[in-house]
Amino acid sequence: MNSISSQAEEAQGGGSELSFEQLLGQLLPKVIDGFVSLNGVERLSAGASQETYCIEVTLESGPEKLAMRRASGGEEGEITAQHPGLAVEALLMQTAAQYNVPEPEIHHVLKPEDGLGSGFIMQWLEGLTLGARIVKAPELDTIRPQLAFMCGEILARIHGIDLKASGLDQHLQLLTPREYVEQTWQRYQEFATPQPMIDFTARWLLDHLPADFTPSLVHNDFRNGNVMVDATGVVAVLDWEVAHIGDPMRDLGWMLTHSWRFGRAELPVGGFGQTEDLFAGYESVSGEKVDPEAVKFWQVFGSFWWAVGCLGMAEHYRTGPDQSVERPAIGRRSSECQVDCVNLLIPGPVELVQAGDSGAGIDMPRIDELLASVTDFLRQDVMSSTQGRTNFLARVASNSLDIVQREVALGQTCLANENQRLSDLFSSDASVMDLRWRLVHGLRDGSISLELPNLAEHLRATVVNQIAIDQPRYAGFTTAMAGQV
Repeated sequence: MNSISSQAEEAQGGGSELSFEQLLGQLLPKVIDGFVSLNGVERLSAGASQETYCIEVTLESGPEKLAMRRASGGEEGEITAQHPGLAVEALLMQTAAQYNVPEPEIHHVLKPEDGLGSGFIMQWLEGLTLGARIVKAPELDTIRPQLAFMCGEILARIHGIDLKASGLDQHLQLLTPREYVEQTWQRYQEFATPQPMIDFTARWLLDHLPADFTPSLVHNDFRNGNVMVDATGVVAVLDWEVAHIGDPMRDLGWMLTHSWRFGRAELPVGGFGQTEDLFAGYESVSGEKVDPEAVKFWQVFGSFWWAVGCLGMAEHYRTGPDQSVERPAIGRRSSECQVDCVNLLIPGPVELVQAGDSGAGIDMPRIDELLASVTDFLRQDVMSSTQGRTNFLARVASNSLDIVQREVALGQTCLANENQRLSDLFSSDASVMDLRWRLVHGLRDGSISLELPNLAEHLRATVVNQIAIDQPRYAGFTTAMAGQV
């Protein structure tokens, strides 16, 4: 019996286990005024590290919706300074609301005796949260040009929260830029996968640390996709799970990180606005000038951090508890972030590998035909007859098969070319994996200079050809091929 089931049994004093919906139905009358009935619960597709649910209820005033945010699998890991937990996340949202930051009302923070795991129930708000919709939805055409300024204002309010008066200083970790880089670099190293561009970027970051900063509340995941938007502006700031005390410019740099532009590379603020508007909104509330160099540091860090975070999703798939098809797919997005680091730090010309005839085999049907048939089934049959999370995961699965098809066509040649470049770099005929590790270890211990001749060219060619396999429609790939930032 898992721990959530054990909690459920304890909640009813032993005996047969209650279902998730039964436990929720027992809890809601105690915490929601005017509750009449629970009509349905649906897990939404959003949220790779936490679960989000839509709860449909009837109140005395009529039908309503509630939202619930819950730890993955219901089981929250150890509460630490780095991971303060969902109860603190609820406190952060309540505190931010007092500083005129748009937030949903928190109705109840889950307790062990509720039997539902860790999380909280909150007000349901209407609006768009999908970044890809926010950058192009027609209903946002009028407000979209104002969103960057609004986001700047909101971030300044968040950074202005009094940590001591709110009590948040007792719950959140103080993290300096150096500590954050080193902590992230160490986390990546624990995955035991050699990704030289990640190590190169870590070295660059440690060479370009911000000179000073005023310790402030940092949301740490403020981006397009974590703000809810409607035709009037920002409705709510969501997902506070990685908040900490640190350099406030982290939030501005993260907002500019390429991963959150959703194909609109020309609009650096979330794919909907310009940098100068974000800075102007921030300065209008904070009264302080934004340092562009500090923001660039955190923009590079943003791609570095998310490159490691994507690998962490793949590691989580291997170790559980949530082994959904979504996690390994996100793992392959690490190359998107790495190509963004290439574009920011070592842009230049790249030669792409071309597809050959040998990768798919000679059997009938060929490997590529088998993969294509399953992909078509997922897209044409499964997706047309499903909705919600199943529909979303079918799309993810079909995209993963696309990656496999491209790797069949390009992967062997990419590895052979990488091996040749590394052999030339080190004057060695060792295997590609051995030479990768040699490069990674040299970057980590400082024995290899970032200025080593042909290093930048090698890293650029390796990463850009990898993104051609993983996601050739990513806007950062187009930028890399143009040889421009």
